[in-house]
Amino acid sequence: MRFLTEERHIPLFKKVLIANRGEIAIRIIRACRELGIGTVAVYSEIEKEAMHVKLADEAICVGPARSADSYLNIPAILSAAEVTDAEAIHPGYGFLSENPQFAEACKKSGIVFIGPTPENIRLGGNKAKARQIMKRHGIPIIPGSDGVLTDQSFALKIARKIGFPVIVKASAGGGGKGMRVVHDEALLPQALVAAENEAVAAFGNGELYIEKYFTFIRHIEVQIAVDNRGEAVQLGERDCSVQRRHQKLIEESPSPIINEKLREKLGKYAIKATEALKYRNVGTVEFIFDKEENLYFMEMNTRVQVEHPVTEMVTGVDIIKEQICLASGQPLSIKQRNVRLRGHSIECRINAEDPFTFIPSPGKINFYYQPGGPGIRVDTFIHSGCTIPPQYDSLIAKLIAYGSTRQEAIARMKRALNEFKIEGIKTTIPFHKTILSNADFLSGTFDTGYLERSSGKVR
Repeated sequence: MRFLTEERHIPLFKKVLIANRGEIAIRIIRACRELGIGTVAVYSEIEKEAMHVKLADEAICVGPARSADSYLNIPAILSAAEVTDAEAIHPGYGFLSENPQFAEACKKSGIVFIGPTPENIRLGGNKAKARQIMKRHGIPIIPGSDGVLTDQSFALKIARKIGFPVIVKASAGGGGKGMRVVHDEALLPQALVAAENEAVAAFGNGELYIEKYFTFIRHIEVQIAVDNRGEAVQLGERDCSVQRRHQKLIEESPSPIINEKLREKLGKYAIKATEALKYRNVGTVEFIFDKEENLYFMEMNTRVQVEHPVTEMVTGVDIIKEQICLASGQPLSIKQRNVRLRGHSIECRINAEDPFTFIPSPGKINFYYQPGGPGIRVDTFIHSGCTIPPQYDSLIAKLIAYGSTRQEAIARMKRALNEFKIEGIKTTIPFHKTILSNADFLSGTFDTGYLERSSGKVR
């Protein structure tokens, strides 16, 4: 249930361009349509028949198949917004969503960027700087370097101080790139070189920092929303600990290991983090939780997350609508005192990949049947006869289950996974079926490393 304020009389945009593709583009189109806002889709030359193109009110091709020539082509996207008279651009996630130069270019062109400020994005992307800011504001951070590493001797000094194992991270990193776990100081120099090279290739920035590496942690994140006046609300936590090589596979809300006392502490830290960064719009404050129940700030994600639906299911707040309304200048639609986590929600990311080697499996979908029934939501862009291109991310659907309890949500997810039929390509549905029957997952005792430790046992 949403608790609207009487101040929500500020007019919304008349037209929004969606600078993205796939399921998130359709998710944004749906939110805009419910708000009475016109939509413009952009697409690459190989996606002129894509579902987001068919569902939008208008569509413009912005370049060839390669992402750099289309979905990352800032001049082409801004030109598309200008010729269609779009007042705002929603970047979704991935692509340009965390690009401060794009946010600044939108502003210079008189187009509203639906997301945080360029400075928010810049600070959130500089993880070493964000650590410093959080430390100054009394938010616990993982033991490690204050700022970026200057040389190998400095890195070794820090590593010895905090104790091995340590993890080297790219300051501008994300998606598991530019990261190396080091268990022995003799291996630190080569880890620094490898992480720097990977960071330069992935982000154009080789700056690194170092942190203590915990062998058993949970990845817990808190959804936040902030209006243009600085009023903030946190919408509870998500547990994103089922990961493979730092890539999230299953998410749920609330976390099965967070009690009310810890939830309150998490929420306070999240709000404090938004204040420290002078954050605006929607974002996520990410924490790690160790086996001694210590919480540490990890990073700030300055965009909507892939896993936002689980929060929507347990709070009743439409996060994409909230983003759009906040960007238009409206105040928050809900007060903190009205936020309640009701029931339990789980999301499985369905990828076009081999279910156990995770090798991408692009191609034509010959048959598609989508699950339904009580408590089931599917966010997708695929259908029978469509082709999954090899040029883009392999995520093809998000299967979300809701129940009054975690047990009911799991039961509904199992049912839905058995109903979900996608033929012609390989998908990760069999993998998710296995995990949903795994004793560690069912008991809630898993951590971010449990898939690697289990190796083939979860098959």
